[in-house]
Order: sequence, then structure tokens, then C-alpha cells
Amino acid sequence: MKLKKHLGQHLLVAKGVIARIAQLIEPKEDEILVEIGPGTGNLTKEILKHSFRELHLLEIDRSMIESLEKEIRDKRVKIHLADATSFDFCSLGENIKIFGNLPYNVASLILENIVFHHRCIPQAVCMVQKEVAEKIQKGSSWLSMFVRTFYSVEYLMSIPGRFFLPPPKVQSGLVRLKRIHNPPQLNLEDYKSFLVGLYSMKRKALKNKLQEDLLKSVGINPMERVETLDPDRILLLYKLEKTKGGL
Repeated sequence: MKLKKHLGQHLLVAKGVIARIAQLIEPKEDEILVEIGPGTGNLTKEILKHSFRELHLLEIDRSMIESLEKEIRDKRVKIHLADATSFDFCSLGENIKIFGNLPYNVASLILENIVFHHRCIPQAVCMVQKEVAEKIQKGSSWLSMFVRTFYSVEYLMSIPGRFFLPPPKVQSGLVRLKRIHNPPQLNLEDYKSFLVGLYSMKRKALKNKLQEDLLKSVGINPMERVETLDPDRILLLYKLEKTKGGL
């Protein structure tokens, strides 16, 4: 099958790696699973060896869907022609597990959409570009902080390009997102806007972005930069900013 470069398609073909990823996803008998970008179904077929309740495949390429419909004959599987960057995950259930090899060109948008639906996604296992995986886990960016406000991020493994077809020029990284206990109740669009503003022009001191008295009230030096802040302090600043005004 001819792959479409504009969709960022790189198919994982190494059987041993596929089997290991399926183990790390840990499908359980009562779970509703959602695979993003199943492609030709290499990981899908490995997951089908496990017990679970339902498996929803989200694929944006019609030709891939036609291939999946021919090859996969399992009553637990439902195939959707859908864009994972905007899909309503919660329409599939209130407690779903997401996994998949996310296309490099839209991986950040998909991760963002997962956060927007965190109330129904307690866990996700995603393969992304290694650099993106590392930044999500411990980097200084609005997206990393957006994810880590609601999920703990565990880096599981690296996957070299030679295990894909066609081989990408970069390595991939597999991460597991686990929703934190009692995630904060926030206006997510507003919180995202706050983070985007906070992380713009990183070299500027925080006093150029937030009121100095607000920063001092929580023991933050106004001359600090945003990369020195952990998720707890940023969430505290957001809540105070909403009551006092800031960005």
C-alpha cells in the first residue's frame, strides 16, 4: 500500500517491538480501547490477542480503512473515519484507554485533544517523536505543562527508525500518560491560553508576564523565568491570576 507523506505515515513493522508495546498497553477484559492511526493494523492485530471489551480504531485515511475492513474480522472492533486531533473521545465511553503511533505532524494536537478529554481518559500510551516524548515528560513548554497538569508522564522506551516503514529520520519514544488523582476542575480553553501566554518569550522574567505582588505572594522571585516553575506552582499562579488579574 502506498503511504501518504502528508499524513506523516510511518508503519511500525518490527514484530518484537509491536508485541512489547502491546504488553505495555496492558489491555484488560472490561476496557474500552481506542487506537489512533492503526494504519495497516500491525499493532491492532497484536492487541486482538488480548481480552478487552471494545476496540475503536480512528483512521483518517480511507484507503487504510478499506484495508482494515478486509483484514480484521473481530466483533469487538469498530472502525471510524475520524481525525484524532478533534475527535470527541468521550463519545465512546466514560473510561477509555487510548494508544497509538501518532503521526509526527499532528502528535502535539492529538496530545492536546487527549487533555481536553481527560475526564474520560485515565490512561494513554502514545508513540511520538523521541524529542517530543522527552519534552512532554520534563520539558519547558505550554503543552508539556498542559499535559502534566492532568497526567503523570512515564517514558517507556525508544524505538529506532529502522523498525518503521518507511524509516523516519528520527527516533520515536513511547510514553504512558496516567491521569492524576483528583485532577483540577478548570476551564481548559482558558487555562491553555494562560499557559501559551506564560510560555511565550521564555527569556523574559515572570514580572513581565504576571503582577509582581502576585508572584511574591506565593514566594516566587519576579526575576525568575517560566522554566523554573513546576506544575503545582503554575496551577497556583493560574488560580490566583483568575482572581486578581495578570496576563
